[in-house]
Amino acid sequence: MAKYFDVHPDNPQPRTISQVAASIRDNALIAYPTDSCYALGCRLGSREGIDRIRTIRKLDDRHHFTLVCRDFAQLGQFVRIDNDVFRAVKASTPGSYTFILPATKEVPRMLQHPKKKTVGVRIPEHVVTQALLAELGEPLLSSTLLLPGEDEPMTQGWEIKDRLDHVVDAVLDSGDCGTEPTTVIDFSGGEAEIVRRGAGDVSRFE
Repeated sequence: MAKYFDVHPDNPQPRTISQVAASIRDNALIAYPTDSCYALGCRLGSREGIDRIRTIRKLDDRHHFTLVCRDFAQLGQFVRIDNDVFRAVKASTPGSYTFILPATKEVPRMLQHPKKKTVGVRIPEHVVTQALLAELGEPLLSSTLLLPGEDEPMTQGWEIKDRLDHVVDAVLDSGDCGTEPTTVIDFSGGEAEIVRRGAGDVSRFE
């Protein structure tokens, strides 16, 4: 049965955030809010967490997982980014964008696209997510909480708790956070390729 944490959207309780971060370090799989929609998250090196996300969402090995980073300094440890791409990504973060970029050696091979050796990265603009990342001290391995056969991600913490009670370890609820997943931009080929149109404005990449 999943633990349920109700946190204030603007002033998340430090003790609660600390408890959730501790559970992630202990290999927990959590459902948590972002600035676009809810997501599934686990520790960066957790093979069990990756397998559980794949099972819940029925994903194949070509799915791009996302490293949700606290800031640009952290993001830069996990992807290679040239000057032109740097400026484009910097201008769009924090925000509702995921960028696909070549992974560095800091990214476990099991997280990289098997052929492209790429990974998704993003910096969210969400108080609760940022508090959790600050407490955790490393990125969250993450995937949009979009269940197989459904067109929209789940948006209510209580509903997530009800439906996923036996497949996640914790639900972090700070209220409604929208229904649109991030806009995904693939920069791995040097030029911006819009992979998914979502919550982030795509006009600057067209």
